[in-house]
Amino acid sequence: MAAITASREEKPEPTKQTPPPAPAVESAPKTITLRISRSNPSENSAAKFDEFQIPVQKWTTVLEAILHVKQNLDHSVAVRYSCRQASCGSCGMKINGRPRLACYTKVSELDSNVITVEPMSNFPIIRDLAVDFKQLFSTHKKMKPFIINEGSEVQPGAKEFIQTPNDLEKFLQFSYCIKCGLCNSACPTMATDKSFIGPQGLAQAYRYTADNRDEGKKGRLKIVDQSHGIWRCHFAGSCSNVCPKGVDPAMAIQLLRGYLLGFRK
Repeated sequence: MAAITASREEKPEPTKQTPPPAPAVESAPKTITLRISRSNPSENSAAKFDEFQIPVQKWTTVLEAILHVKQNLDHSVAVRYSCRQASCGSCGMKINGRPRLACYTKVSELDSNVITVEPMSNFPIIRDLAVDFKQLFSTHKKMKPFIINEGSEVQPGAKEFIQTPNDLEKFLQFSYCIKCGLCNSACPTMATDKSFIGPQGLAQAYRYTADNRDEGKKGRLKIVDQSHGIWRCHFAGSCSNVCPKGVDPAMAIQLLRGYLLGFRK
């Protein structure tokens, strides 16, 4: 009798289904103490600190913490801000003793449960965290922050000014200044000489002096070569340490001195 072999079809094992990922659980907000300097020179009020308990996340900026106070706890807090993306330079202040942009500084980066905000040093205080930029803008204007060139007017047959990458590299870094005032706030010479041009103005004087399209070098060098000008800088380097745009005013001042001393042309 012939043996009959029964073929058994192997059934595939059931596919193991991966369980759906668990929904992301947002971490609970952390509470910090925000100390805000309060003063109003127009009313001769003594400076004091008001403290607020603020919930923050890891992405919360110091500016957002201040605005939380202004919107929910104390509407009278005076603070200047605009773009919230480190472009306008409006929200400069001292944060835990160091000049910074509030919109560019995260609370989590400070590694502290107590955040102290104060108005920038070396500027007249308007109220609370807002300071007067009148002198900074006036000094900036004195540096003639524009291209001076008799042939810059558009005329028939005029051509564009050609610059090589090397020509651009000489001043590009110093053109990133957003006039936030942090460098002037950190400058020790500004603290002792209110008439000092300051690192912001001197850096911008170099920016245009180094531009090969410009013909105003002699005029600018005459402005900075005076008793409250470039020679009052003691090269502490504080200005470059706090610049949020990497302008490096200290290096600009040294390079500008090179023109005055004849090292550069």
